[in-house]
Amino acid sequence: MSEVAERNSGLTEIDRPGSLPATRRRFNLKRLLMGVALGALVLAGATYGRHWWTMARFLESTDDAYVGGEVTVIAPKVPGFIDQVAVGDNQAVHAGDLLVRIDDRDYRAALARAEASVAAQQAAIGNLDATRALQQALVMQAEAELVSAQAETARTRADFDRYHQLSSAQYASQQRFEQADADLKKAKAGEQRAEAALEAARRQIEVIDSQKRQAEAALDQARADRDIARLNVGFTQLRAPIDGVVGNRSARVGAYADAGAALLSVVPARGLWVDANFKESQLAGLHPGQEALITADVLPGEVFRGRVESLAPATGAQFSVLPPENATGNFTKIVQRVPVRILLDGDAAHLAVLRPGLSVTAEVDRRGGAAGKAQVGEAQAGTAAVVAAEHP
Repeated sequence: MSEVAERNSGLTEIDRPGSLPATRRRFNLKRLLMGVALGALVLAGATYGRHWWTMARFLESTDDAYVGGEVTVIAPKVPGFIDQVAVGDNQAVHAGDLLVRIDDRDYRAALARAEASVAAQQAAIGNLDATRALQQALVMQAEAELVSAQAETARTRADFDRYHQLSSAQYASQQRFEQADADLKKAKAGEQRAEAALEAARRQIEVIDSQKRQAEAALDQARADRDIARLNVGFTQLRAPIDGVVGNRSARVGAYADAGAALLSVVPARGLWVDANFKESQLAGLHPGQEALITADVLPGEVFRGRVESLAPATGAQFSVLPPENATGNFTKIVQRVPVRILLDGDAAHLAVLRPGLSVTAEVDRRGGAAGKAQVGEAQAGTAAVVAAEHP
């Protein structure tokens, strides 16, 4: 027993079992943590590399993108005082709902006057029809009188011829012959008068027909005025053209509204899109039909899906009020951006959180859009054909 104690007493502190110093233990712990960190780093790198190889290298993204929509500005077609405002700010409306009503009393009075004018013109046409029927009877009477006058002329001519022969043979007096001559002249004058009366009666029918055509034209004008008056009455009621939400409301009861003055806007509840402004260096692989992912700050973590609809025909700078002019002595190249229209998929309830004008981030997958590539190819081929035809 004493020998064992002596041997143990001869060992150093390091050689003694179970007596590793604290520095050695800390060193082993560091090595373990470094190994774990290195493994996590390698795993993260492998995961990122796989993501980049399988997806990220095919994505084109930009944060210069905004939600768009067909915001409809509601303005009256006719001026007047506002009689009723049926909606409030930020109120949801459906197509056909009444938004604003303008006082329509003046327009209803104008409609009544226009309808009375139509009735008057219709009565005038009816009167002309009756007058024409009466004149037609007068024509028939004139024709009968002409026949009678012609018969009288024939009779007096026969008497004249007979008394002329008798007077030449001294069988009739000269007085009787002169009477027969006067009767013949009188009959001829009566026949001419009957012919003139018949012609006048017939011409009067033409006058009546002309007056009727004029009255019919006036009736058409009166009907057009009535239709305009009726439209103006309808225009006093401003209704929602689409489903959406009311915004930018300035209409107030009692205020005077000019024709064309904006009273409120209706933001659509569906049919939203995204206008993403991609750099010109990103456009090579973008085509209509490619899938897109949209994220918005208004709803972090939510991903909206869409599809590229079209690419703008020019850069955004070309559509500005003052396009840039680079034909100067000093030139600094600025990367241009081209708007890309992305239609959003999903129902109205899913897209209800989005609003026109919101900033979003858009990512487009360049692997899709075969149909869009075909369309671009056809367009390029058509352009080349036109250029070749113009410059043989």
